[in-house]
Order: sequence, then C-alpha cells, then structure tokens
Amino acid sequence: MALTAFVTGAAGGIGRAVAKRLAADGFSIIATDMDADRAREVVASLPGTGHVGLALDVSSEEAVIACLREVETSIAPANVLVAAAGILILDENGQRRPLTETSFEEWDKTQTINSTGTFLLLREYLRHRTRAPLDHARFVGFSSVAAQLGGYRSSSAYIASKSAILGLIKAGAREAAPLGVTVNAVAPGLIDAPMLRLSLDPSQDAEISRNIPMGRIGTPEDVAGAVSYLAGPDGAYVTGATLDINGGYRMQ
Repeated sequence: MALTAFVTGAAGGIGRAVAKRLAADGFSIIATDMDADRAREVVASLPGTGHVGLALDVSSEEAVIACLREVETSIAPANVLVAAAGILILDENGQRRPLTETSFEEWDKTQTINSTGTFLLLREYLRHRTRAPLDHARFVGFSSVAAQLGGYRSSSAYIASKSAILGLIKAGAREAAPLGVTVNAVAPGLIDAPMLRLSLDPSQDAEISRNIPMGRIGTPEDVAGAVSYLAGPDGAYVTGATLDINGGYRMQ
C-alpha cells in the first residue's frame, strides 16, 4: 500500500532528515517550506518517486487550510503529517533574550509559528481524517527538551511555545483516537542542526557533550528515526506520547 507523508519545515536540518528517512521507508513525501524552491530542492534529493514540494506558511490559517485541501484532493490523502516547522529568535549575539526584554512581537511570532502553526495543522488534518478516514493515519508534532527543562539556550517565548505542544498532543490524541489517528510528538534535545548553531559554536561541542550521558550532541537522523517509528506500523498503539530524543540529557 502506497503511503504519503506531509512534512512541514522540510528544508530545515531536522525536517530534511525526516523527509529523507520517511522517503527511504517507502513514503511519498509532500515537502513544504516557506520557500517553494527550497521545498522542491528537497524532494529532488529524496529516494523513491512521487514526491512533491510546496510552499506553506504554517502561521497562516488560510494557507494551511488551502495547502491541506490541495494535497488531499489533488495529490493523495496524507497518511502521516509531521509538523516540523519552527522558529527560535535570539539576540544579536546568539543569546536568549531575558523575559523582561522580550518584545510582544517576538513572543507573538514565536507562538504563532510554533504552537498555533501546530494547532492549525492538527486541526485540519483531523478534519480531513473525519471526512475521509484512513487505515494508517499519524500526526507527529515537535516539542523540545527546552520545554521540559525551562531551557538554557532557548528564549522564554520558544520554551512556552514548545510547552504548548505537550498539552496539545494529549488533547488531540484523545479526540483523534476514535478516528483511528495517533497523535504524538518528539522532543529533541541538543541536535546538530541550524537552530542549535544559532547559539552554539562547534568549538563548544566537546564541553557541552560532557553534560550529555551519551557523550555526544544528537544528529537530525536521530530525530528522524524516532519520527519514523511513530509514523510507521510499529507505532500503531502509541498515542498521546512525547518521545525524548536527547541522549539522556533529560530523564523522566
């Protein structure tokens, strides 16, 4: 059975790895990014066939509704939706801005992309699965170790936005279960991707790695492997869960 995965933020470090892994797993990929050219560049590099690159601004309700409608009606129903798009805003020195110095604009933009964007994607996905159920239907959101620890390098706006995902996933999982849809999230720790490099120079990797039980910074492929599990047949009985991908940096 041919399966389709819809991946947002697919031109980013982790999003690209997720698209590549799911393509290797046999999914046809709908890769989306703010920049359509970057999305098309991603799909051109993927193994397999049937991939499509589209522009999508996840902060726009109209854009999310229109994009999901186009995919579901003109391309293929999405068996899996991975909400990997996100943003972290730091100061000019690559440091977290104190809460007392955080502008409303920074707060609002971060919430709109990270938490509201995930809400819009989940809402539209469940609307489509209500109208057109699928035997294999999965939603995977992105939280962060920063939400679980209060963050060290991440801003208060980012921490709050990723904390919202933890609750949204649980609420969504309960509502989606009767539809046969699983709703889960991954919570990456320190991952060698562009967002981490906003605040961490590679020269600091060895020092940082000493604080991680596994002794290394994670890779985008580490996160993609967890998404693959949740998106695949072995994740069929997992819902309302957030998988920690952090090398033991934070243990429950």
